[in-house]
Amino acid sequence: MPLPSSPSPDTAFRVSPEAATRLQDIIAAQPGVDATSTGLRVTVLAGGCNGFQYSFALDGEARPDDIVVPAGSAHVRVDPASLDLLSGAELHFNDSLMGAHFTVRNPNATSSCGCGTSFSID
Repeated sequence: MPLPSSPSPDTAFRVSPEAATRLQDIIAAQPGVDATSTGLRVTVLAGGCNGFQYSFALDGEARPDDIVVPAGSAHVRVDPASLDLLSGAELHFNDSLMGAHFTVRNPNATSSCGCGTSFSID
């Protein structure tokens, strides 16, 4: 049964059911990882071919200013500066013939690169 999309009460950043399921699978497959404290950190960094780029990393360390977005039994952490650029966006997991990867469906992005890891905002 698919998991519902997870809106955060503080933000409009969401996690799709596909991303929540894949994140739970990834964390469960990590040997010696505490599944209750490990989450996916989504960060927006300056750089990439369009001005900003997304960064995804498993992270077991919560920071005091993290915004935590539920993702089924897992969670996603976003810092406040990145959240400004992710307002209204959705973390998604795309599994296609071209490859499997996390991606962000960001309505704030005015353009993005072909692989979907960098974007620009006017």
